[in-house]
Amino acid sequence: MLMSLLLAAAFWGVRSNNPADKAAVSLEKPSLQSTLSGSGPLLPLPPVPDLPADKVALGKRLFFDKRLSHDDTIACATCHRLDSGGSDRLPASVGFEGRKGGVNAPTVFNSSLNFVQFWDGRAASLEEQAAGPVHNPLEMASNWAEVIPKLNRDENYRQEFSRIYKQGMTGDTIVDAIATFERTLLTPNSRFDRFLRGEKDALDPLERSGYQRFLNYGCASCHQGAGVGGNMFQRFGVMGSYLKEDAGRKSDLGRFNVSGLDRDKNVFKVPSLRNVDVTPPYFHDGSAQSLEDAVIAMGRYQLGRELSDEDIKALTAFLKTMTGEWEGRLLQ
Repeated sequence: MLMSLLLAAAFWGVRSNNPADKAAVSLEKPSLQSTLSGSGPLLPLPPVPDLPADKVALGKRLFFDKRLSHDDTIACATCHRLDSGGSDRLPASVGFEGRKGGVNAPTVFNSSLNFVQFWDGRAASLEEQAAGPVHNPLEMASNWAEVIPKLNRDENYRQEFSRIYKQGMTGDTIVDAIATFERTLLTPNSRFDRFLRGEKDALDPLERSGYQRFLNYGCASCHQGAGVGGNMFQRFGVMGSYLKEDAGRKSDLGRFNVSGLDRDKNVFKVPSLRNVDVTPPYFHDGSAQSLEDAVIAMGRYQLGRELSDEDIKALTAFLKTMTGEWEGRLLQ
């Protein structure tokens, strides 16, 4: 069964632009010792990049600015709340005039490690992703021709954009600033990272058992690299159909909505598992309410394995060790 999953992962391929994530998928079961020696499929987070402080500050202000939306009610931070794991903890986000989106909002934390953005991978960069919600009628329902005059009435914005960008305020410079801020949203110092960096006692016996099962059962063939995911596409339902109800929904088609290829139906970007304990509900449709439910579904539909109670307990305990810090505080 593990061989089947690994062959499926090899078929879809590991596509990443992040050199830290180009770890080859091995047909041998990795050990905890190999991960501690740096040769395993999971890697510690890289350091927060040293980016221009003024541009980061400008991007942070824009991230929280509701004037990016048509009626000045929705900001990036509305759906990506930095005080609740970088998501809104709703099955689907609510945007302009209460309109509900089609998918669960992924966390913005560590999103710079993703090889593409959005569940269907339709944005190749953080800049492209930042522009999407502004123009989406279900989210901010606006456009640059409307947003820029509003922001230009703010003297501080005019001064900062003129100082930082020679072209001043444009759609491109707005998303550049937001993306620069988002690249600082890494969440270091999780207990799992401390373990990977050699602090063996950072995980207790149950958590280490969960990590070994994570490796042995093949979870790391898709959830790998520094993001513990986010560096490949994979079909949701490798070993069985999870999407039994409402299977005709456009949002369930995943990558197919971008490529138009039949082979991409129900294919999604593999999500990062970092901070997974504080970002419920789970999956693109928010259909798994608890981490335990998500673990059971992954075992059944991705691995073809009915996990035991002990498996679920150990795997869940391990996943909870991936919660990191932002601004010196553990994410809640």
